[in-house]
Amino acid sequence: MQNIPSVDLSDFLSDDANRKQKFIKEIGEAYEEIGFVALRGHFLSDQLSENLYKEVKAFFDLPEEVKESYEIEGIGGQRGYTSFGKESAKGKKEGDLKEFWHFGQEVVGNEKLKAQYPKNVLVNEVPNFNNIGSETYKNLEKTAIYVLRALALYIGLDELYFDKYVTNGNSILRAIHYPPIQGEPKGAVRAAAHGDINLITLLMGASASGLEVQNKKGDWIAVTALPEQIVVNVGDMLERLTNNKLRSTIHRVVNPPKKDWNKPRYSIPFFTHPISEMKLNCLEKCVDKEHPKMYEDITAGEFLNERLRELGLIK
Repeated sequence: MQNIPSVDLSDFLSDDANRKQKFIKEIGEAYEEIGFVALRGHFLSDQLSENLYKEVKAFFDLPEEVKESYEIEGIGGQRGYTSFGKESAKGKKEGDLKEFWHFGQEVVGNEKLKAQYPKNVLVNEVPNFNNIGSETYKNLEKTAIYVLRALALYIGLDELYFDKYVTNGNSILRAIHYPPIQGEPKGAVRAAAHGDINLITLLMGASASGLEVQNKKGDWIAVTALPEQIVVNVGDMLERLTNNKLRSTIHRVVNPPKKDWNKPRYSIPFFTHPISEMKLNCLEKCVDKEHPKMYEDITAGEFLNERLRELGLIK
């Protein structure tokens, strides 16, 4: 396999039962094998994607002191700005060569849950930044819900199994800026090898190459997607829930060749998180004699906090 499999969400959304089943089989088997797919037929328009990248670039071009005024202490970087080098991969001392921004959930119809989440941070200097970020968030969240419906059917659950957990979930839209590399990085890369924490991640097209995934043989494969596709991968929460049936594949963002060190890179992933109370206990359907239970029982909230400590974002 030289690259990741390609699937079309419009197959799942069609009224044709065969097309729907085709999508379920293709994405399920891809997630058992490599944990990544390139997805077309999603709800994010090219225009909205282009508009958000324009706003994101405008934000990261702001003076350092302005950006730092949007860095909120005590919330583990869950909203607003996180400055360069603050986050490191699990087990890595060196901080990743990036700065980023987090848009979070705008809870509807649940005041108790609304009080649990930090408020989104409003940027004054880039007027359309928050509105376009919010619109993108909603379109990617809608896409994620349908992908999870397909996966629920693949593993033998009710189609709407994940809906109650992902609706008003603690999902994050992260806008990342990898600045031009100044001098030898000394062991640091743009994003060190890691697995994502969440259920699934939806990645809008990045502004430069660099993303690589590790296959079962341990080889690194460059991920390429067509302009109309987004990359969707399994996170550690879903791997844990399915007792390793669906794979959270290790991936990284490598530094470019030295001749391209002067070029920045922008990337915008949507991390699909459930509500904190969701149990990540291994599903009974995924446990048998050949596949004994691999993980202790834990909630999504407990797992997230554990991982944020490992990443150095909370103490």
